[in-house]
Amino acid sequence: MLLQTAHLVGLQLCISCCWAYSCHNTEPSPDFSLPGDYLLAGLFPLHAECVQVRHRPEVTLCDRLSNFNGHAYHHFQAMRFAIEEINNSTALLPNVTLGYELYDVCSESANVYATLRVLSVPGTNHIEIQGNLLDYVPKVVAVIGPEDSNSAATTAALLSPFLVPLLLEQIPKVNFLLHEDTVTFNDNGGPFSGYTIIAWDWSGPNWTFTVIGSSTWSPGWLDINETKIQWHGKDNQVPKSVCSSDCLEGHQQVVVDFQHCCFECVPCEAGTFLNKSDLYSCQPCGKEEWAPEGSQICFPRTVVCLTWHEHISWVLLAANSLLLLLLVGTAGLFAWHLDTPVVRSAGGQLCFLMLGSLAVGSCSLYGFFGEPTLLACLLRQALFALGFAIFLSCLTVRSFQLVIIFKFSTKLPMFYRAWVQNHGAGLFVLISSMTQLLICLTWLAVWTPLPTREYQRFPQLVMLECTEFHSLGFVLAFAYNGLLSVSAFACSYLGKDLPENYNEAKCVTFSLLLNFVSWISFFTVARVFQGKYLLAVNVLAPLSSLSSGFSGYFLPKCYVILCRPDLNSTEHFQASIQDYTRRCHST
Repeated sequence: MLLQTAHLVGLQLCISCCWAYSCHNTEPSPDFSLPGDYLLAGLFPLHAECVQVRHRPEVTLCDRLSNFNGHAYHHFQAMRFAIEEINNSTALLPNVTLGYELYDVCSESANVYATLRVLSVPGTNHIEIQGNLLDYVPKVVAVIGPEDSNSAATTAALLSPFLVPLLLEQIPKVNFLLHEDTVTFNDNGGPFSGYTIIAWDWSGPNWTFTVIGSSTWSPGWLDINETKIQWHGKDNQVPKSVCSSDCLEGHQQVVVDFQHCCFECVPCEAGTFLNKSDLYSCQPCGKEEWAPEGSQICFPRTVVCLTWHEHISWVLLAANSLLLLLLVGTAGLFAWHLDTPVVRSAGGQLCFLMLGSLAVGSCSLYGFFGEPTLLACLLRQALFALGFAIFLSCLTVRSFQLVIIFKFSTKLPMFYRAWVQNHGAGLFVLISSMTQLLICLTWLAVWTPLPTREYQRFPQLVMLECTEFHSLGFVLAFAYNGLLSVSAFACSYLGKDLPENYNEAKCVTFSLLLNFVSWISFFTVARVFQGKYLLAVNVLAPLSSLSSGFSGYFLPKCYVILCRPDLNSTEHFQASIQDYTRRCHST
């Protein structure tokens, strides 16, 4: 890694040197220099850079007298004075002469020139790239400056691979007396003596400073007189010196730089919370817990199921029980009037199979209430799918049989004779029902519905439900019922011009449309409602299908039997058939 770094730095320096020396033919040199055993470099912006529009990189010359920087000049002279005082002292560094090279770094280009110059090999103007940079010895042992952050960043990037500054190896051995104070250094180059803390005052024409405190190493002690500090804010207010303000509650600190005090505040995602012990990462909530976005704590999830004592459950149970009573009452009414034309035209004894299948579907809805059990999960959807499939099969074959009798008995007598002799209606209902039974058994065997706690759909809820909706068996069973619904609608539509007493197209169409609307509404509403209301929709959709099937097919016939007995006569039905026959002959 060190070798790769050396090559990279070498490439950067070669490019820089090419641009600096060859391309511009400029020979950088220190503005002031003093030879010595050890050289120190000083980088000070004695002239301010003249900002102007440039169309290509150019070298800025540091010779504009109008842009003289007095502040940097004081630093410049302070370094010269300090080094000369050390050299003139017989006690500070005996037998050692310090030298310096001072540069005017008025611009970024001048700063790069000066940095490359101090890195050159002593006695030359070039830099040698070695495999081990620890063995490289530049001409200076330390660099002071530059004073602004941008220039310092550039200088540090060039100096750091060459380990400049390197603390002087002999500095821990330094021990001298300065103004009656003993000056010594530790192994890291830090002084053992204390510090006097001063504040510069630049408000007047002359720069002054005030002592505001002091510190000592042993014992460790710090004293600052805050009343002596003159801040530059309004009413001497203490300025804030923070990279980032504190985050709001539930917002984690995402570090955006190398310093941990510089960060962005990002709200914790839903399902996570910010623990005060760790402000830099959000922690996930437990499986039975949830949290909104930007939360400091997790909340327990609400366990939801369609319990028996809910008000919405009472409404659904009452509606389903009423439907069941109507089915039983209709069965009794049809049994009492079994030999009447209305019951015979409705299918006769086939009506009891249709009413029974609707009753089975109605009973299956009780399995949706209360906490799901294995038995309820196995039976509720499968029983409904099977019961409704039997009803649709009977409805389909009844509509198809009326079309055959009135339209194809004379046109296709052999087909009609074969249909009657082989009990086509019963055979169709049997095969269709057995197909749905096989689908349901396969569903229960392969994709067995089980009670489960569902956590994914709603972050704040735990849904107690069965796994039936997530299986292929559920899709197949309800797709088959959809196919039967389309078949029943098609057969009833073919008989739209049959005699009025046998014309069930309007009733069947109304019934099937209600069925379609109820399931379309179910899948739409399921994306909107949550909690127990979603579970209520799971009951309302099949309840609507059963109610639409019963009301569309049986209620008109119950109305004729109970309220219009004059229409429930053989004479009325024969007159209707004769009228249909006349219309057929006329067309």
